Amino acid sequence: MAKPDPQTAKKEEKRRTRNWVITIFFATIAISAAISMASDLVMANSTMIVAAIVLLLIVFIGIIFDIVGMAVATADEKPFHAMAARKVKGAKECITLLRNAERVSSICNDVVGDICGVVSGSASATIAAQILSNFELSFASVVPLILSSLVAALTVGGKAVGKGIAVASCTEIVYHAGQVIYAVTHVKDLFRRKKGNKKKKK
Repeated sequence: MAKPDPQTAKKEEKRRTRNWVITIFFATIAISAAISMASDLVMANSTMIVAAIVLLLIVFIGIIFDIVGMAVATADEKPFHAMAARKVKGAKECITLLRNAERVSSICNDVVGDICGVVSGSASATIAAQILSNFELSFASVVPLILSSLVAALTVGGKAVGKGIAVASCTEIVYHAGQVIYAVTHVKDLFRRKKGNKKKKK
C-alpha cells in the first residue's frame, strides 16, 4: 500500500481547516443573528419577569453547551465502542462526537458559548431599560452595571462549576448528548413507523 504524499496531506489538511473556519464564520453570523432577533423580539414584548426568565435561559444554554464541549474533549472512546457493539441507541453518535472532539468543542464552547454571552449582555441591557422606564431610581446609572455584573458572575460561575461536572461525568454527558442527537436524527423514522402502524390497523 502506497504511503500518502506528505505535501498532499498538508495541503488537504490546510484545505479542511480553511473550509472549517469559513463554515464556522458564517454559521456564527447566522446563529447569532437568529438568536439575537428572537431574544430581542421576546424581550420587547414581555414583562420584566418573563424577560428575566429568558435571560436566565440564555445563560443556562451557554453553560450546558460549555459542559458538553468540555465532556467531549475529555471522554474516552472505548466505552462507546462496547455500547455500539451491543447496539445501544446513540452510541454511534457518541463515537462521531469524540472523533470530532476539536470541532465539537469549538462549536459548543466558542460558537454557542460566545453567542450566548453576547446575547445575554444585550438582554440584560434591555431589562435594565425596562426597570428604568418603570421605576424612578436615584441610582439609575448603576442599574445596567449591576445587571451586567450579575449576568457575568452567573455565566463565569456556572461554567466553572460545569467544567468540574464535565470532567467528573464526561462519559455520562457524552452518552446523553449522543442520545439527544440520535432522537433528533431519527424523529422522521419514528413518525413514519407510527403512520405505518396506523395504516396496518386500518
